[in-house]
Amino acid sequence: MAQTFTLPIENMTCGGCAARVGKILSAVDAVSNVRVNFAAATAEVTMQAEDGLYDLSKTLRASGYPITEEQVHLSVSGLTCASCAASLTAAFDAHPGVQRASVNVASDTAEVSFIPSMTSEETLTDVARRAGYPARVVKSRDPSVQQHDAAHGLRASVLWAALLTLPVFVMEMGSHLFPAMHHLIAHRLGTQLSWTIQAILTTLVLIGPGRVFFKTGVPALWQGQPTMNSLVALGAGAAWCYSMVALLLPDWMPEGTQAVYFEAAAVIVTLILLGKWFEARAKAHTGAAIQKLLNLAPATARVRTADTWVDRPLSALRPGDVIMVQPGARVPTDAQITEGESRIDESMITGEPMPVRKGPGDAVTGGTLNGSGSLICEALRTGEATTLAHIIRMVQQAQSARLPIQALVDRITLWFVPTVLVIAALTMLLWLVLGPEPRLPSALVAGVCVLIIACPCAMGLATPTSIMVGSGRGAELGVLFRQGDALQSLSDVRLVAFDKTGTLTKGAPSLTAFEVAPSADAPTVLARLAAVEAHSEHPLALAVRQAAEAQDLPAALATDIEVFEGRGIAGNCEGTRYVIGNAKLMADEGVDISAFAPQADSLRAKGQSVFFAAAEGQLLCLLAVSDPLRPESRSAIAALKASGLEVAMITGDAETTAQAVAAELGIDHVFAQTLPAEKRDKLRELKTQFGAVAFVGDGINDAPVLAEADVGIAIGTGTDIAVETADVVLMSNDLQGVLRAFELSKKTLRNIKQNLGWAFGYNVLLIPVAAGVLYPAFGLLLSPGLAAGAMAFSSVFVLVNALRLRQAGRA
Repeated sequence: MAQTFTLPIENMTCGGCAARVGKILSAVDAVSNVRVNFAAATAEVTMQAEDGLYDLSKTLRASGYPITEEQVHLSVSGLTCASCAASLTAAFDAHPGVQRASVNVASDTAEVSFIPSMTSEETLTDVARRAGYPARVVKSRDPSVQQHDAAHGLRASVLWAALLTLPVFVMEMGSHLFPAMHHLIAHRLGTQLSWTIQAILTTLVLIGPGRVFFKTGVPALWQGQPTMNSLVALGAGAAWCYSMVALLLPDWMPEGTQAVYFEAAAVIVTLILLGKWFEARAKAHTGAAIQKLLNLAPATARVRTADTWVDRPLSALRPGDVIMVQPGARVPTDAQITEGESRIDESMITGEPMPVRKGPGDAVTGGTLNGSGSLICEALRTGEATTLAHIIRMVQQAQSARLPIQALVDRITLWFVPTVLVIAALTMLLWLVLGPEPRLPSALVAGVCVLIIACPCAMGLATPTSIMVGSGRGAELGVLFRQGDALQSLSDVRLVAFDKTGTLTKGAPSLTAFEVAPSADAPTVLARLAAVEAHSEHPLALAVRQAAEAQDLPAALATDIEVFEGRGIAGNCEGTRYVIGNAKLMADEGVDISAFAPQADSLRAKGQSVFFAAAEGQLLCLLAVSDPLRPESRSAIAALKASGLEVAMITGDAETTAQAVAAELGIDHVFAQTLPAEKRDKLRELKTQFGAVAFVGDGINDAPVLAEADVGIAIGTGTDIAVETADVVLMSNDLQGVLRAFELSKKTLRNIKQNLGWAFGYNVLLIPVAAGVLYPAFGLLLSPGLAAGAMAFSSVFVLVNALRLRQAGRA
């Protein structure tokens, strides 16, 4: 059936955009009717199926007109295993308007991207509730707080379950292990009374601490989407029902099968609750990085009023407020220093251990630690606009990501629990047909063991816990994974391409040569060139302006500015047109530069960038700029090559300059004199030749090539971290951050594979044991209690293994 949707569209700035959007939508096969409203920035489309909406969204995004989306973060209750996550994800995906949904078992959260005109936050919480997983919208997204609360609640449940289970276990198992206790119970209580007490205590366990398994597991079973809770409910419920029949209606059972397994039902619930408690405590540690970041900002700021200083809550702070940062205090928000000097410890933001000296005019970041000086600052950004808030959002988004490897887990878990139910049923049938007498109790024990031991908790935790810990550790090291799947994508990279200026070099070039024609006056030329370069952000422009300022030259005014992308700039000053740029621009302008050719060749051979200036078509001067290499560039590139990666450099500099830098750093593949638009083409060439490519740039003018790379890494962005095209953002200028990113990717992916290997191997090995495969040869049959303990241990093992990533990057 055809459906009509109204889609809010971004970036429609004119009628031409609207026409282009209409053409893009009309070209999609599933779309039968299109009406684009430029004034409302919407497109009304009629489609044969809502399923095609996601592909339509991808097409629009790739064309530069994405559908406006919103994202909601939900705190979800009842998530216990990978099957739960798969069920809830399927429920979200089936709801109209949902673009993407990611459910994280490790943090009990869900991230849902949706089209606001088609659904809402309230509707999505209702979708989760109907699926059996009550949810609420949360704004402050610290998973560790939620997990601490969950651990506290589970601790109480475990204590109650243990107190009720202990007498049951002692009465039943104690009498088996110690003949004297058996006789004592038989004489003092009698078998019937003993069974009755066990029945009462076990029932209290099941309807009290254990009711959570039945509350969510049974409905999921009826809906045809069984989860881990369904398996526990079936196992414990079967043991309890069998025992109640043996207690109350013994004549209904064949001779020799009247036995009770109350202790199995009680122990199963208690041990699994114990495992859940350990899980919750370990999960809280996986979110420790977020907690550390949240704790960086102080609760109050000291703000100047008309005649005094007052302490105000951070939420009351506004841009423009004048704040005092006392010695040893944390900077409350992003600000600019107006008075005072001090050293600022930025290690928790950038990963750099050495404090940085700051003074008037310098920017400071909220959450950093002030040294021994007192500072007066003006607040620049507050609340959710601060660098710290942005970092926290980026880490949380990365922790909620679904890596490509998770798709395999999702496919398996969707049929895993139903398969376990079938295996359990076949196990009971085989024991009833082939097992020794009494067959019915043995069949029950074997079936319950299969149900309990096969709970897929470890599978569900294997990937998200590693992602949470790995991305959190990255934040501590100043490596922010904006896109969580970059943790896996980096492991596939075969070549790393670098921008030069501001990436391999310090990005602060200085004018190292300035030679003017014999007829020109050097100070006058420099002052007028500086006036033209005042309209440019190019490193050469900065070097020229700084050189003019250093000589105290009088300021001039330039007009009629023309910018030649990748070549240079031109403008009028004092009635004369000046052109400044590279040799290519001079050739385009018809300027002969041969007079300075020897000097230019000599400077290029030393790795310096050479430019020229002309006035009214006549060569005026030669300018050379040197941008020193970062101290760590050579060692970082050597380390990348030692790890088996190819290294390339893509730059707009002249060939000789680029080759000189490449030779000094040991870079094998060099592309010089490339315009910004051409960098993407060069990157595509490298992809074709080597495979997956990462590009490392300064995140400011490298947006197109960062987006083109398989993994875009923005380096040295500091507080300017809003690099929407990068997959990985490095908070410091240190190229060692690139190595840390690759190391974290390698260790995280290895950790995930270890977890998945354990989770799958555990089930493959122990399900046959639980079914009784060792009984014919060795007479061994696993007890339900041991099965529950093994299941709980499996999940805890996965969590503890993931937590080892907190040590990644330590010396």
